[in-house]
Amino acid sequence: MIEPTSAVVLFSHGSRDPLWRAPIEAVAARIKADHPQRPVVCAYLELSEPPLAQAVAGLVTAGATHVTVVPMFLGTGKHAREDLPVLVQQLRDTHPQVAIHVQPAIGEDPRMTALMADIACERPAA
Repeated sequence: MIEPTSAVVLFSHGSRDPLWRAPIEAVAARIKADHPQRPVVCAYLELSEPPLAQAVAGLVTAGATHVTVVPMFLGTGKHAREDLPVLVQQLRDTHPQVAIHVQPAIGEDPRMTALMADIACERPAA
């Protein structure tokens, strides 16, 4: 079996409400089911565990050499625009041997825009 070296971090805000995490964790579960060779973890800016640094450290310890951070935000607000770049620079300083890529906010992907529009226009179930 080939050792996985590319990992995904689903990064979101966090909440004190444990039910808030369910959609993010569902995305992680879907990735695990569809791509079992690709390590995936959830990480949070605040109010939930683990923080981004801890999540990435765990992936690096497990052998990841490439990490893609996916901001699970609908848009590029303050957290994605200001907080995340600082956190990613700290990660790059801490793990210089790891290539860290940050995708745009998930909600800004045209595929997500189309999906949300389709969902919004669905007829309610009778």
